[in-house]
Amino acid sequence: MASLADALRQFSAAYRASHLLTTPQAKAWRGIVACRTPALGGERLDCGQCGHSHWQYHSCRNRHCPQCGARAKDAWLQGRLAEVLNVPYAHLVFTLPHSLNGLYGAHPRWLIDTLFAYTAQTLSEFAANPKWMGVSNGTPALSLVLHTWNQDLQRHIHLHAVMACGVLTQDGQWSEPTRKPDFLFPVQALSRVFRGKFMAALAAAHKDGLIERDPQGHDGAWQTRQRQLYKHDWVVYAKTPLGGPPDPPWP
Repeated sequence: MASLADALRQFSAAYRASHLLTTPQAKAWRGIVACRTPALGGERLDCGQCGHSHWQYHSCRNRHCPQCGARAKDAWLQGRLAEVLNVPYAHLVFTLPHSLNGLYGAHPRWLIDTLFAYTAQTLSEFAANPKWMGVSNGTPALSLVLHTWNQDLQRHIHLHAVMACGVLTQDGQWSEPTRKPDFLFPVQALSRVFRGKFMAALAAAHKDGLIERDPQGHDGAWQTRQRQLYKHDWVVYAKTPLGGPPDPPWP
């Protein structure tokens, strides 16, 4: 059976003659084609008993490679499926405006840490609000997954949140959302709270010198970007609640 690497090798010349690849796309292409071939080197394994010998070539370890990233993804997925509760789930997406892409290039660790922290904090605060969950200080069940690219490998920084529709009360009981069993929170309210938290953290980091390499961190460029970031609501998208795994781990 032909592999993705085989297809890239066969059609590479024709495709690249009419398409310009971005740097990430070209890196993924080269990695997939070279994966587990002599191009990446390897080790020769010898059996001291039967005398059999073969080469084991190195993997490219690119997350888009079916031979590398797919295996790690499958292992991660199986671990998460074991944690799934027997309740409806919702899928939410928190997206950063593209005007922050330059900051990501200069301070990726700060931006990603801040995105995770305030997405989780926003969802946790909403989950603890009796207006939405019927109880105070409920504990949510959620997983966050980072994506830094879209399907075309263009920079598009966003978090996927898979969240159980309900919370665990302080006495160990499960409490469903107040509106509908499969509805969590209005996305407009999430967007404004998330934006406010992130912008406060951004201003504090700028003042404290934590993002000094920010390409838009000086003079008018900072003010211009701040106005852009406050001008529009940030994209928080809620998808149709997930149906759960095909083979649920609960009895």
